[in-house]
Amino acid sequence: MNQDIIIIGGGLGGLFTGALLAHEGLAVKVLEKNATIGGGLQTFHRGNVEFETGMHILGGFRERGTLQRICSYLGIMESLHLRDTDDDCMDEITYGEDGATYHIASGRNGFAESLTAYFPHERTNLQAYVDELYRLTEEVDAFYLRPGRETMVQHSEHFLWPADRLIAHYVSDPKLRELLAYMNPMYGGVAGHTPAYIHALINVLYIEGTTRFEGGSRQLADALQFIIEEAGGKVVPRAEVAQVEVAERKVRRVVTQDGTSYTADRYIAAVHPCELLRVIDAPAFPKSYRDRLEAIPNTYSAFTLFIELKERAFPYINHTCYFQQTYHHVWQLADYGEDWPRGFMYMTPPEVGQGAWASRLIIHSPMPYDAVHPWAHTHTGCRGEAYEAWKIALCDRILDSMEMLYPDFRRAVKHVYTATPLTIRDYYHTKNGALYGYAKDCDNILLSQIPVFTKVHNLYLTGQCVGLHGICGVPLSAILTAEAIVGANQIMKKL
Repeated sequence: MNQDIIIIGGGLGGLFTGALLAHEGLAVKVLEKNATIGGGLQTFHRGNVEFETGMHILGGFRERGTLQRICSYLGIMESLHLRDTDDDCMDEITYGEDGATYHIASGRNGFAESLTAYFPHERTNLQAYVDELYRLTEEVDAFYLRPGRETMVQHSEHFLWPADRLIAHYVSDPKLRELLAYMNPMYGGVAGHTPAYIHALINVLYIEGTTRFEGGSRQLADALQFIIEEAGGKVVPRAEVAQVEVAERKVRRVVTQDGTSYTADRYIAAVHPCELLRVIDAPAFPKSYRDRLEAIPNTYSAFTLFIELKERAFPYINHTCYFQQTYHHVWQLADYGEDWPRGFMYMTPPEVGQGAWASRLIIHSPMPYDAVHPWAHTHTGCRGEAYEAWKIALCDRILDSMEMLYPDFRRAVKHVYTATPLTIRDYYHTKNGALYGYAKDCDNILLSQIPVFTKVHNLYLTGQCVGLHGICGVPLSAILTAEAIVGANQIMKKL
């Protein structure tokens, strides 16, 4: 096959989809609106310090992990500089309410045993809960890179339970119930709505061992770009698509902001579907389809601190840390009010040849888009003094909590840079600054199920709104989209 493909969006989904298609022998051109490709893989500099925008914690890169197998198939695994986190403590959770700190080990047995050490009376329940997490993941063939089944999959009763109900079904201790939901910021969990299978997939992905990029996540974007361009394709930065022209239910061309026209046999939108609606000719989709895409709820957003640390002032921590004010709000971390932040996660990304001291620290706290409503009409750099004062006030709240964890923490801080839901909205062009795209709701799971195929015959979708989100989910969605073009299970069988 020698068809030409144009992909709108050079983020994780667009680059992985493009690399997979290039690996299959197709000529691919990726159009990225920003000067830097990669989406959540992008990095940016402030002074001499480089910060990652999104991909801080990696699952699936350990031996025989999903991402390790995909990257090995593409031939880029050896070019990535990765550092495994500590197996005896992959995550650390501290509660302000009682000052208790829990260290969570990786591995199926290590995870259960590390928690059993704090809750010995729940040993049997913990084991049953972890077993159920793994059993639920077995119902998702793509998670293990197994070819899809020809018959419709019948899922178990617990698959679409709310995640909080699943935990409560197995565990009785209220503190342990809250603790088992600590990865909530990794998937935008909401009590009564987030499906158990999402909770299971994310937890198992990280229980199997986490990894970090040494020297920044941009290296993965560069490696994927190399695959595309080595096969004769091209990744074009500063090429924001302004219009997708459709005639007779086929895309005829896309036009970028500078007036350049691009044509191909097939097109893939690797952007939020609502962003696609903004640029595609209005008659391309039925009104019912447009209304549906606009109506699907999105996941919450975040307020993030990017901190440059003084030299030899704060230790490098080789695992992810979480802080929560109480044991009662793990499913409502994104609620915004006087008690915000109710919790956050923080980490020290490693340099190449990382030593004992950290040079930077990232703090990530869930936040709803409503919090920035007063400035929703503004643009980057022109939001006004009130917005800047609001950011400073919230930054101080987070730093106050860090001082509880590390007395005199502010003395270690050289510079602080902030990002809000508006930053995420404008940088990624994602509706309401949603971190994980569309929200999955177990009460109406079909609402957020977006097919790869569209009503436009040569236009396909890819990315986290199509399937799962994150460093593992988006590449799986990329395989789904790529196979819609090259044939069902053609890539899965090779993997």
